[in-house]
Amino acid sequence: MSQEIENIVFSEFVNQPVPFELISIENLYARCNESAFDLYNPHRIEFHALIIVTEGKSKHIIDFKEQSLFPGVILPLSKGQVHSFSKALTIKGYVVSFDEAIITNNISEKNLFHFLHLYNAPTIHIGAENLQILNPYLSILKTELENPNINLKSDFINTALMTLLLQIKRLSMYQHNIFESIRFKIFIQFKQLIIQHHKETHNASDYANMLSISYKYLNDICKEITSKTAKTFIDSWILLEIKRNISEKKYTSQEIGYKMGFSEHSNFIRFFKKLTGVTPNKFREQI
Repeated sequence: MSQEIENIVFSEFVNQPVPFELISIENLYARCNESAFDLYNPHRIEFHALIIVTEGKSKHIIDFKEQSLFPGVILPLSKGQVHSFSKALTIKGYVVSFDEAIITNNISEKNLFHFLHLYNAPTIHIGAENLQILNPYLSILKTELENPNINLKSDFINTALMTLLLQIKRLSMYQHNIFESIRFKIFIQFKQLIIQHHKETHNASDYANMLSISYKYLNDICKEITSKTAKTFIDSWILLEIKRNISEKKYTSQEIGYKMGFSEHSNFIRFFKKLTGVTPNKFREQI
């Protein structure tokens, strides 16, 4: 029988008064080996994380795409993504894991913009020569994590984590596109609306109306940030979520189609096959 993809909640491996952890990649492998949890099988995370690579080379699968790991690469992992580590431990570095509440609680709109901007990239490149710049921030987080005094602990970690993220963003600014804040904010709102309303509509004009902007303006924003039209972006998000649902092996094809807003199962199959070349059941067999 094929193995179901596990949904990993933060508290499953981390017992901390604050929903945050900083651990070396080596220790993460050792911990999972001891617990019989298989890092190498795809699993869906219910928290956010950063993988910071300091030495070695490897591959990492995120949402069915292979990403290269080497010194100076940082992978932002978002809640809901399906990912898996390479079986061979050939890299060193850190995994920073945190529940989204530690970021979103009492965060300023400006810092939330920086966080979302950083997590909009599939990979972040800061250069191996800049890794040492992150050490003071990682050291502060490690010290505070080990501090038995829980008074204001969450506030300290929140501030230090946000500072680490800002430093990463600063170091990556010359290698990644930086988008104008108002247009990027609209794009993030658009993504959130798709998550909330994809069962009701797949029509880009409906989302433009929800945002109280013109379809053309929404289309222009999507093209700038994703190089896709608004409709193509909606379809690509829906397709990815379908693949995630299929990979969990908990739902039938009919159930997934209904969850994703297809009233007719035949339309669901046609949509999936048009974008992938295979049926949902064939994709399930392939993975």
